[in-house]
Amino acid sequence: MERWTDALVAAGAVPASRVPEESSGRADVTEIAGAEPVEDADLRVYPLSAPSIPPAVSFLDGIQRWKVTYYDGVVPIVRAYVAAAVRRRSGDRRLRAAGEGWEGTREFHAAPVAALRPGVRAALEASGVELVDVPLESGAPGQPGPALEAARRAVERARVALEQALGERYARSLGESEWLVVDGVLSESAILAGHPRALGVIKSHAAQYFEGDALRRALTLPALHRSSVFRPRGRARHEVYSWYLRLWPWEGNDLLFGLLRIEARAAAATVAAASATSAWLVRERAPVSTPDARWDRLLYPIHDVETYLRARAPRDFLPHRMPRVPRAAS
Repeated sequence: MERWTDALVAAGAVPASRVPEESSGRADVTEIAGAEPVEDADLRVYPLSAPSIPPAVSFLDGIQRWKVTYYDGVVPIVRAYVAAAVRRRSGDRRLRAAGEGWEGTREFHAAPVAALRPGVRAALEASGVELVDVPLESGAPGQPGPALEAARRAVERARVALEQALGERYARSLGESEWLVVDGVLSESAILAGHPRALGVIKSHAAQYFEGDALRRALTLPALHRSSVFRPRGRARHEVYSWYLRLWPWEGNDLLFGLLRIEARAAAATVAAASATSAWLVRERAPVSTPDARWDRLLYPIHDVETYLRARAPRDFLPHRMPRVPRAAS
């Protein structure tokens, strides 16, 4: 029986092997969002108090991998893989898989289906791997860049959806004293945003919540200090409280070096515990998450989840060290 890959090539698709440089992580969204004061009328800077360390904490993160595997004319066909997992730490301080059912994967092809030739589309549909349509805004194929960007967004949406579904299920199962720390926002999920023991840790800062002196205070926080708690506006779908936290000194590095934004339930208890919660999160800096380039903002347990997922990802998504070099004619 003819393999679907043979049928794909017979229909005119050309094999390719390209892993885009941006192959994991969530893309930043540039936005002027705004904020409402909660703890203080003006944004203030607070030192941290004694840490309040929960007896059990679970950490959730995901990864995404994608590569161009074929071209149908100038139309790229992408193969994608997304995964998410929860790792749990309790009395002995060691991180372990949270148990059966607390990780998930999804693999699919992504392409602008309407732009594919019928034989190529039929071969992809016969592959046994899900085919996700990523329509082009113009409707007609041109330079491959817009199709690749559409595919990247589709892969990101798939990863975020997988993380959110896993996080919501896990949050429902948390014990009375156990916390869940999510790499990313809580405000996209009503369940996570409203949970009393869930935290979102955001490493990117494209959304702008303040201006003037308040922005200066937020971005020049000293190490081991936090900002006042505020209510984010703009992109948040569900109400949360938030604050900035500096893990490491930024002087001599960059304004955003070691800077996190934390999301938690919109409740008075969140404000009361913000300094103690921040002091606990600062302890999660160690061990340092090197050699990851984001080590200054990457809590070690989140790094551990990413490492766990990467070790289980298909190896063929790794980029080649250099492009394939044609053999010289003898």
